[in-house]
Amino acid sequence: MSYEGRELYVSANGDRWYLVREFESGRVFVRHVANVPSGGTTTDVDLRDFLSDGNRGPEHKALRALIGTLVEERPPGREASLWEDLSVSWT
Repeated sequence: MSYEGRELYVSANGDRWYLVREFESGRVFVRHVANVPSGGTTTDVDLRDFLSDGNRGPEHKALRALIGTLVEERPPGREASLWEDLSVSWT
């Protein structure tokens, strides 16, 4: 399967969170990549679970801020795109 993603947040300890879309299904989720000393494990989290009540860490705030940019006013002729500035691809 092929994926594209955008980095959401990098913690001080090196953990990384990405907003990811799977090309074939269109599924969108958050991918957490743990830092190497923690094992470097990759975990995919459903958006609903990631944004559920109680999840108020900086990585959650980063996704909420990104979502907020989708409804900001744009200059005439410029459409918002969640996937502009693509930074990561997986295959």
